[in-house]
Amino acid sequence: GEEIWDKLSSLPGVQDSFMTYTVYDDVLTISLVQEVCSLLGISADVFLKLFGEHFFNFCKEAGYDTMLRTLGGNLIEFIGNLDALHSYLALSYQEMNAPSFRVETTEDGEMLLHYYSDRRGLFYIVPGIMEAVAREFFDSNVSMEVLNQCEEDERTGKKEHVVFLVKQTSKTSDREKTSGPVVGFDFSQEEFYRKLRVRTSSLSGKRRGWKLIRAVVLSQRDILQRTFTPCYPEKLWMEERCFCNAFPFHVIFDADLKVKQTGVNIQKFVPGLKAPGAKLDQFFSILHPQVTLTIESIRKFINSQFVLKSSSDRQTLKLRGQMLWMESLGCMLYLCSPKLRSLQELQDVGLHLADLAQHDVTRDLVLLNQQRLAEMELTNQLERKKEELRILSQHLEAEKQKTETLLYAMLPRHIANQLKDGKRVEAGEFEVCTILFSDVVTFTNICAACEPIHIVHMLNSMYSKFDRLTNIHDIYKVETIGDAYMVVGGVPVPTETHAHRVANFALGMRIAAREVTNPVTGKPIQIRVGLHTGPVLAGVVGQKMPRYCLFGDTVNTASRMESHGLPDHIHLSSSTYRELKDAGFHIEERGQVEVKGKGQMNTYFLLGNPLLSENGIMGIEDGGNRLYREELHGQSSKGNKIIYNSVKITVKAARTARCNPRLSTGMNRTAEHFYNTTIQKTHLNSRTGSDFKINMFPYNKQNPTEEDKL
Repeated sequence: GEEIWDKLSSLPGVQDSFMTYTVYDDVLTISLVQEVCSLLGISADVFLKLFGEHFFNFCKEAGYDTMLRTLGGNLIEFIGNLDALHSYLALSYQEMNAPSFRVETTEDGEMLLHYYSDRRGLFYIVPGIMEAVAREFFDSNVSMEVLNQCEEDERTGKKEHVVFLVKQTSKTSDREKTSGPVVGFDFSQEEFYRKLRVRTSSLSGKRRGWKLIRAVVLSQRDILQRTFTPCYPEKLWMEERCFCNAFPFHVIFDADLKVKQTGVNIQKFVPGLKAPGAKLDQFFSILHPQVTLTIESIRKFINSQFVLKSSSDRQTLKLRGQMLWMESLGCMLYLCSPKLRSLQELQDVGLHLADLAQHDVTRDLVLLNQQRLAEMELTNQLERKKEELRILSQHLEAEKQKTETLLYAMLPRHIANQLKDGKRVEAGEFEVCTILFSDVVTFTNICAACEPIHIVHMLNSMYSKFDRLTNIHDIYKVETIGDAYMVVGGVPVPTETHAHRVANFALGMRIAAREVTNPVTGKPIQIRVGLHTGPVLAGVVGQKMPRYCLFGDTVNTASRMESHGLPDHIHLSSSTYRELKDAGFHIEERGQVEVKGKGQMNTYFLLGNPLLSENGIMGIEDGGNRLYREELHGQSSKGNKIIYNSVKITVKAARTARCNPRLSTGMNRTAEHFYNTTIQKTHLNSRTGSDFKINMFPYNKQNPTEEDKL
């Protein structure tokens, strides 16, 4: 199926697309078979047999159904005409390398199928094809067993020769039978009616009325044809001259390949055949079947179509036809005609349509195939264009992904999607969020003392580390201006833990800055960080380079916290302190500070988070996974849920409004007295009216143990 093919095509070295009229090396075929067998956990012979059955169904669906059905009235005739079918298809698929088949019936009535091919390792396809053919066309079951497998030296090199024992069983009878001609057919009415009743009973479930009668009559036609006895004349009523003119391309030769008789037109192209004692192998080589040109080899493949090629210095002439052995004369008749694919080949050989006999269907084949070749060339061009478009589409998709990645790095994803759809992005107001600003201490002095490229390398190293931390703590990077770095938590996606995320991010910034070297002193750089919590207005500004910007006094205050901070310190406003004071962070009060434009403000320093190690803050312990797992908007929480080593508990209660204060007080006292824990806050879930969310953490513990956390 498509799923397996997708897995297969994704493997290294496996080609993911194939062209209909392109010839591929068998090394690729064997490699695909091996990869599929490894992927599915099956053997190669089982897979190739399944492929043979699938290939037969594919040929039927591709329009070859009628052609295949007319190859023969039984399995032996069908196999005997496969080589002729391959020869016809070679007119369109010139580079097709098809196998050869030969059927042999032993003295005890067993049927042997000989398979010849120079494509090794693919013979297991044959049982799958033959079983499907017998089941679909001849209403019978076939089982095939490999009797012998060897390599034979032929003219073109070593060929794989596999002999199959074929057992055919009719579905309407339990006895086995071969597909050969019926021997000793009984014409008695009783036998005839018995067989008619058996055939009728097998067809009655499928057809009714005249359709049933017609099916029965047609089913007996093959048997009646086999009982036909031909009548031969006592003498051949035909002149030698007339025969050579009627069949202008024919050769008769004896067991030693000495030419005895030729047609008039073959003499024109190969004059040497008229010389006394001329031998066939002096002027022709055999192309198909790929055997040596001897009487023994020809008689072995007597039911095959033979293709011979002239070896003269003049135009190369290919002949295609049938070999007939004349026992009484001890000679072989090669009744043939030129093998041509198009009118261009007809001209290249130096022939005209007039050189072909009136009864020779080669005339019609050349004209029909000329049109078919033109259609195939058009189809091939369309397929190549389709493949080019597919590759271009893949490249376009890859470039689109790069563009979207760049766009999502500049704007929030949902904002970027709205802009791509041509929608107008309305400004949004966020009631609470936490904003962070940072800058490099003595950045102006550093710029004055070193080359600009060193500044670029320093900032790139620092910002790359900071950008990674934004993914760890799931906060939004607003912008960078020079050495200033600005992020926000709770925008554009509101979250209850906006302050905790930004605080942990700030601690991570301070750790990461120690890994960045000052290009002037060679020592780690120092940064100032400021945080403030409050409402903001957010929206997209600009058209040429749109940016998602934040507006409001919260932005100014956060910037003031950074500018009035101290080196290697994280400066907090009182509003941010209120969000963090009961969350387990280690915070130190700074006191009253004169802030430009704000007057006196009571501020704090964030010193650390005892609940998280440095590796946890940097996202190293969990492989860089996010630390925060909050419930999705609109969904209620059930049971316990971990939030940065705290516990979220959902309490269901009736008469919520009345019990809220008592529940809060009772929970705090119970937690402190029995479990050595404290409660951060208790707040009503307004969505359901009956949910309380309580964040808990170890009480008065600077370094909680795993047992404390549990």
